[in-house]
Amino acid sequence: MIRGQRKIEHIRIAGKTPDGPRSTGLEDVRLLNCSLPELDMEEISLNSSLGDKKLQFPLVVNALTGGSKEARNINRDLAIMCRQYGLAMAVGSQTIALEDPGWKDSFTIVRDYNPNGVVIANISGTAEREAARAAVDMIAADALQLHFNVPQELAMPEGDRCFKGILEKVARIVEICPVPVIAKEVGFGFSRESVRQLYQAGVRIFDTGGQGGTNFIAIEDKRGGMFGGELDAWGIPTAVSLAEIAACDLPVSIIASGGIRSAADAAKAFAMGADMVGIAGPLLRILVRGGIEELDRWINDFLYRLKAVFLMSGARNLAAMQGKPLIILGQTAEWLRARGIDPHLWAQR
Repeated sequence: MIRGQRKIEHIRIAGKTPDGPRSTGLEDVRLLNCSLPELDMEEISLNSSLGDKKLQFPLVVNALTGGSKEARNINRDLAIMCRQYGLAMAVGSQTIALEDPGWKDSFTIVRDYNPNGVVIANISGTAEREAARAAVDMIAADALQLHFNVPQELAMPEGDRCFKGILEKVARIVEICPVPVIAKEVGFGFSRESVRQLYQAGVRIFDTGGQGGTNFIAIEDKRGGMFGGELDAWGIPTAVSLAEIAACDLPVSIIASGGIRSAADAAKAFAMGADMVGIAGPLLRILVRGGIEELDRWINDFLYRLKAVFLMSGARNLAAMQGKPLIILGQTAEWLRARGIDPHLWAQR
């Protein structure tokens, strides 16, 4: 199948496919109410950074699309919102534009509309280093996402089947890449074993892309995929993946993504150790159904509520939230204990 047609199908199916069927695990995570925060809402600062660029908020509009006329318009509107609110934005996989330069403008439009913002390139972790460098150059990117989507590829009738030599390719990309490299899962979550391997290959930023949000196996099922619905529950929940990365105790940055749907979800992720959060699916659905005005309202409300949760937790900034105690219960706690990670580590800070 032509890549452009596949991307159009992904957009349209993703807009109609619910999250899950498994949850993120964040419902098992509880922040503590602070009755005496001694803070003014105006004092709450959510400033963040990626590389040497500053952000007003620690939020990435995560990789969505590119490679079609519909995708071009989506990327334009998302870039406008990111410029307005000071958010980072990742484009979808740029392989289609590297193979057919006629689709470049569906990606470069992001830089056109947000010339001074943080823009993140995106290409497969199986790519050659020359392709990775070309993806960065195409949009003057500030960072590069290498996406890892083995289950999705195996679910696609036309997908890849061989994944040998990935670590060596990643190491080569990191060696020549002029911007920070982000290892990104796409809905199935990183285990600590995978993180340690990628760390040895030189990666220092990890995007959990955990289970519980957009499900690319389910999307491929609706395209006549190979799994027939049997493996829709495959993956590591976002809360678990985040905890596994944090428990590695490596000098890395973490972007929590995969089913982040509310300000409370985001704040929980920060308290667990995330430096940023990534959101994609909800933004696509809001934009497609309600237009840019509705997306503007949603982002504005989300950021207000995020500041409110910080205040209610007694945290004036991201560093303070990362030190706040939280309680991990239920299946998430059971999973962590089974993996030799003590969930009480977060409760007793």
